[in-house]
Amino acid sequence: MPMKERLVSLAAERFGRRPDGILDLAADGSQRQYFRLVWDSERTVIGALGPDHDENRAFLSFAKAFRAAGLPVPEIFAEDQEEGAWLLEDLGDTTLFRALSSERASVRADERTEIFPAAIIPLYRRVLEVLPRFQLEGHRVVDYRVAYPRRAFDEQSIRWDLNYFKYHFLKLALIPFNEQRLEDDFARLTAYLLEAPADSFMYRDFQSRNVMIKDGEPWFIDFQGGRKGAPHYDVASLLYDAKAAIPPELRDELLEHYLDALGKLMPVDRARFKEQFTGFVLVRLMQAMGAYGYRGFFERKRRFLESVPHAARNLEYLLGQGLLLKLPELEQVFRRIVERWASPTSPDQPTIRLSVVVRSFSYRDGYPADAEGHGGGYVFDCRSIPNPHHVPELRDFTGKDDAVADYIERQPEAQEFWAGVTGLVEPHVERFLERGFDSLSVSFGCTGGKHRSVYFATKLAAHLTGKYPQVGVRLSHGRV
Repeated sequence: MPMKERLVSLAAERFGRRPDGILDLAADGSQRQYFRLVWDSERTVIGALGPDHDENRAFLSFAKAFRAAGLPVPEIFAEDQEEGAWLLEDLGDTTLFRALSSERASVRADERTEIFPAAIIPLYRRVLEVLPRFQLEGHRVVDYRVAYPRRAFDEQSIRWDLNYFKYHFLKLALIPFNEQRLEDDFARLTAYLLEAPADSFMYRDFQSRNVMIKDGEPWFIDFQGGRKGAPHYDVASLLYDAKAAIPPELRDELLEHYLDALGKLMPVDRARFKEQFTGFVLVRLMQAMGAYGYRGFFERKRRFLESVPHAARNLEYLLGQGLLLKLPELEQVFRRIVERWASPTSPDQPTIRLSVVVRSFSYRDGYPADAEGHGGGYVFDCRSIPNPHHVPELRDFTGKDDAVADYIERQPEAQEFWAGVTGLVEPHVERFLERGFDSLSVSFGCTGGKHRSVYFATKLAAHLTGKYPQVGVRLSHGRV
């Protein structure tokens, strides 16, 4: 509470009066805490609390430099670095991953295998058009002296990642290996990676959860781990993002699109770039698997282990293409991971154990019929939230549109409503999974069935799809 109060006082100093409410926001695998500060319906900002002062300093310094250079990052409104608190622009709740999950949720569960929604591909292309600007223009404006924990993705930094994989994934997952032969392979891979040109800003954790989508455009967040490095790493991070599960053919197409954009800003040897790219994919996958192991095996956060099968299938694809270097022990380790996790029938692979139907409806049509036959579930009444229908410029849109979503998200009632929905539905889903139930329905109703109910149904479907891989979500709208 004292730290929350520091955010409130920062907000009062910056905007002239205290916010009317402060709402907790979920953080994903981070010790940082995030909050949404709300002033009636006129303004919202994000408040952040970070326990690591060096990491905070890096983020704030990079954010200001990027913003001054015209790059799409949130504005920093106020900060107290001594207390580890700052306020920044609210970009909404739609990450690139949430947009992808929402589109996937609209596809029938029995048709979802290997589906990558066509509507999301233009967003990925746009993200990859903006990324080279961060890497090159950002490189010219950031102060690498504040980079944390390392100024460059150099030999030391690479070895940290490889050891993270060895100690936090391989050892905790009980994957056998010969340590000396593995270290020899690590040395060969490190030397190969250091041959790549490294005169760019390396975002470090450039994945779909760290890109916000606002008004159809990407905005970049969580670049506090950035450092000087090769551009290959960031595009590898995005295209081999585990849960995004981008099909190989589309990955190749998106890589070419990125190289087109990069080539407008600097000369690019495309053949050499793509050759070196595979090495950066390997080190990124190993770094990510180290994180999954640490969070999953050590911290007992099982949801991080749900990404391992996706990473294993990426390794399986790379092995099928052939590794460019001779890495015999590492290749053997990868094959053991693939054998254990990559198969859809693997005991470690999450399977769909619960079907959740999420609907929107109009109260004018009555309650939706119980098509699942279980006779239960939730019905949430959205009519307590201000109606976008009464805003003339929003009347012809629906809850799927950004303009309506932005309007609803600015309402304090909507934030409280959403917290109540997730507070009820998430424990229900988890208990159903534990008890072996196979079906749940969640419905949202409003007056016309076009705005508020559609927005919350879409949001919940994406939320459940992203958080629970063992849950199959089907989204249905009664009037749109």
